[in-house]
Amino acid sequence: MSQSRPVYLKLRDQIAAAIIEGKYPEGEMLPSVRALAAEQGANPLTVAKAYQQFQNDGLVEVQRGVGMYVVAGAAGRLCSSEREQFLREEWPEIRNRMERLGIDLAELAGTLEAN
Repeated sequence: MSQSRPVYLKLRDQIAAAIIEGKYPEGEMLPSVRALAAEQGANPLTVAKAYQQFQNDGLVEVQRGVGMYVVAGAAGRLCSSEREQFLREEWPEIRNRMERLGIDLAELAGTLEAN
């Protein structure tokens, strides 16, 4: 599934994770398109497309001639939407695989606590 996703969406996911984790805190400037493209080994147009997605979603704002900043509340909004997406798209697949393998939630919780 992840392999067939466009590069700009994969890059968008990486940036979203960095915002949620606080690598790019609210109110702080994101790296320039060129800097992030060089860091990721990506085409600058691909980075610009990923950034445009954040701008369209109201998670960053552009200050002309200065840069792009993470808006207040962006991390919480991203976390909420990522959680909803996980529960809607990924969790059913994981749950089905657990059922096929005979793993129940209590067993999984016990395994996680042991580690």
